[in-house]
Amino acid sequence: MNKLHELEIRLGYHFQDPALLRLALTHPSVAHEQGSPVQHNQRLEFLGDAVLQVVLTRDLYEKFPAFGEGPLTKARAKLVNQRTLAGKARELSLGGHLVLSRGEAANGGRDRASALADAFEAVLGALYLDGGFPAAESFVRRHFQDGLGILTDIPILENPKGELQELLQADASEAPRYTMVSASGPDHDRIFECTVHHAGEELARGQGKSKKDAESAAALAALGVLRLRTADPADQLESPS
Repeated sequence: MNKLHELEIRLGYHFQDPALLRLALTHPSVAHEQGSPVQHNQRLEFLGDAVLQVVLTRDLYEKFPAFGEGPLTKARAKLVNQRTLAGKARELSLGGHLVLSRGEAANGGRDRASALADAFEAVLGALYLDGGFPAAESFVRRHFQDGLGILTDIPILENPKGELQELLQADASEAPRYTMVSASGPDHDRIFECTVHHAGEELARGQGKSKKDAESAAALAALGVLRLRTADPADQLESPS
């Protein structure tokens, strides 16, 4: 029994086009190592992220009819953060199937949270192309049933600064840095604006009635920005080896 067939058993799905599954497991570092155009899994990751968002968004929409866009968006971010997706990938032993550059493999790429989370989404994208939306939806429901099946209260990001730090420090020890850039308005009604930076880059800005509120708003905005970064290798939180 070959390794991909073993993985298909764990996935609960048999690919009609096994090349899609192989592509989903090919890390971008391979292309950088070879220095020539090599297909890798980022496009499938982009697709899989969208499929995952659609399935979970509909479930949240139906399960919590009294909540608006803001709380539902926060709940979805809580369900599909990098740590959760990496955990799902580890349950499927995806790390052992990843196709990595020699440098990435030597530097622990098979257990890197971002690589595993990306691979999980890429596999979902491949499954969607191979079997259509029903197959992809079934896969998502199987792997998120614990989170959605017993969900009775909407999960809110009560600590966006902590969530952002956890996400960023999954692959790097550097913590996010907050800078107050302005304070406007009368003394009794001040509005503070704050930026949040990581690795020398401004991730987002936020405003609030206090410095603490502005930092929390910036952190929440940064979490949204980071979830969208799937297409451009330069925008990834890690640099390929």
